[in-house]
Amino acid sequence: MASEQIRVRLRRRSPGLAGAAAFTFLALHAAGADDSIDWARAREFWSFRTPVAQARPAVRAVRWPRERIDYFILARLEQRGLAPSAEADRRTLIRRATFDLTGLPPTPEEVAAFLADSRPEAFERVVDRLLASPRFGERMASLWLPLARYAEDQAHQVGKDTKFFYPNAYKYRQWVIAAFNRDLPYSQFIQLQLAADLLESTNSPNLAALGFLGLGPKYYNRDRLDVMSDEWEDRVDTVGRTFLGLTVACARCHDHKFDPVTMSDYYALAGVFASTRMVNRLPDGKAEDSKASATNINPGTLHVVEEGEPKDLNIFLRGSVDRKGPVAERRFLRVLSEGEPQTFKEGSGRRELAAALADTHNPLTARVRVNRLWGWFFGRPLVSTPSNFGHSGDRPTHPELLDDLAVRFTDHGWSVKSLVREFVLSSTYRQPSGVESLKRSIVKSADKSDNEPSRFNDSTVQRFNGKTASSTTDPANEFFWRMNRRRLTIEQWRDAILFVSGELSPECGKSLELDDPENFRRTVYGRVSRLKLNDLLMQWDYPDANVHAEKRSATTTPMQKLFVLNSPFMIARASALAARVKRETSGNETVRIENAYQLLFARPPDRAERAAALEFLRKRDEGPMTRWEQFAQVLLASNEMLYVD
Repeated sequence: MASEQIRVRLRRRSPGLAGAAAFTFLALHAAGADDSIDWARAREFWSFRTPVAQARPAVRAVRWPRERIDYFILARLEQRGLAPSAEADRRTLIRRATFDLTGLPPTPEEVAAFLADSRPEAFERVVDRLLASPRFGERMASLWLPLARYAEDQAHQVGKDTKFFYPNAYKYRQWVIAAFNRDLPYSQFIQLQLAADLLESTNSPNLAALGFLGLGPKYYNRDRLDVMSDEWEDRVDTVGRTFLGLTVACARCHDHKFDPVTMSDYYALAGVFASTRMVNRLPDGKAEDSKASATNINPGTLHVVEEGEPKDLNIFLRGSVDRKGPVAERRFLRVLSEGEPQTFKEGSGRRELAAALADTHNPLTARVRVNRLWGWFFGRPLVSTPSNFGHSGDRPTHPELLDDLAVRFTDHGWSVKSLVREFVLSSTYRQPSGVESLKRSIVKSADKSDNEPSRFNDSTVQRFNGKTASSTTDPANEFFWRMNRRRLTIEQWRDAILFVSGELSPECGKSLELDDPENFRRTVYGRVSRLKLNDLLMQWDYPDANVHAEKRSATTTPMQKLFVLNSPFMIARASALAARVKRETSGNETVRIENAYQLLFARPPDRAERAAALEFLRKRDEGPMTRWEQFAQVLLASNEMLYVD
């Protein structure tokens, strides 16, 4: 209710109520003290209800499903008169899975081994090998870090002052990579990032996990309440959207306009972070000198948080620290609690907040996590607003599937690897993308190619012309009748270029600038700046590191093409690729062309491609680059190098 409306009602009902009394009434209303929300009804919204295990749907095409998720996908397709696509060819599958699970392309040897493996479980062996690779953690971390708004400096800098920078931020990144590689249960993954010091100790090997909070934005004049309130908003927003898929920070200045989240809820959570101090902790447990700069900080220092003086915050009316309303006791969100939420009693409340987020009865945490994973591996999440499961977000396209996944995720120990394995082994994942690839796959399936028996009968092939109508009925592929073609992230693309040129280094550790011509490490080990994001990252749609990023854009700009054509990085990689092909391939140009295509695209060139390449390479060298270097650059610049089918 608007303040003016309240004043009008006050004058009508209580003409004598004015001054301080009227202000107190307004303050209570702004703080949600009138309890106008029907909480029982609010909890009936789909995402606030506890997920329920679903019965496996009945389907007609009983031979198609491989995994449990396939039944849900197929049932929805059949309801709409659609049919799934035939399985993609093996070259497409291994390239897709290798990029998805490691962020790198497969080697020609790995492709050849898969093609030669006639055992029914051949693809399972590939997937298990990729899940066991240390590259898996690097790939998953590259997807996680933008959610945590990972960065190594601040958006503001006065002169050359670097005391608020995070030169050892990479220690948090290394912890995240290791956590994914050892398949740390997601419930523990959450809790350690909020309260590792309280759950274990200040000497815990998991202390670096606190970088989730400890690497947050810091602003100048941190002794001012209005400045600190901005920092607390960042913590509430990042925790709320990352783990709960809720825009809780929208309730800083007023009750949430769409969701049952009040100002009392917001300030209850903000109080947790107001009771927490950011600290640079030395290996001996002591705090680093607060004036230490990025250049002289101890190499063992961790950027983390610790307990401060526990305190509950007043509600700041309209977000103004000068207008204080009632005190909001630290606690969890009311809509996600059974009845009245219990106030936090243990210090800052971080440990209790972490437990509430990771509670199996929390209706959002598992749903949000499995939805993000689904989006990463299928190119489209079930809820297309992955950080907004509230009323202003989108509804799930497959609510039963989302619930079933969430329940099984928690029942199976919150294992990310187990869930990812099910995704990648499913028939849904194995579908081709695009109508032309569908046609090729149907023909290959009918021919029982690639050493695997067909899972489709003749009627499936005969229905191809009818199936292409799916692109008209469901052009956005909301129901997953095919796979989504996806553009590689900047991390995948840069890493793949270094990988095929034979230059990629397995080294990790302290961050390096991506502009450094001697930096051959994976992109995840590059420095990320809030002050000035690296030009390469910015050109290729890496998210703003100042805030939580629920998804990435996929732009196509002239600057991207100019980079591919003219940058010293691309020219050097083309030269290295050409040298590698010549070094590793003995024989004529035809064999070398074949090797180049196998390295980059996991396939041989077709007749037209081979003929065009031979015609180009037979011409005399002109300019500073040889014909082979120019040809290598063309391949690196191709769309096929940038996309995965």
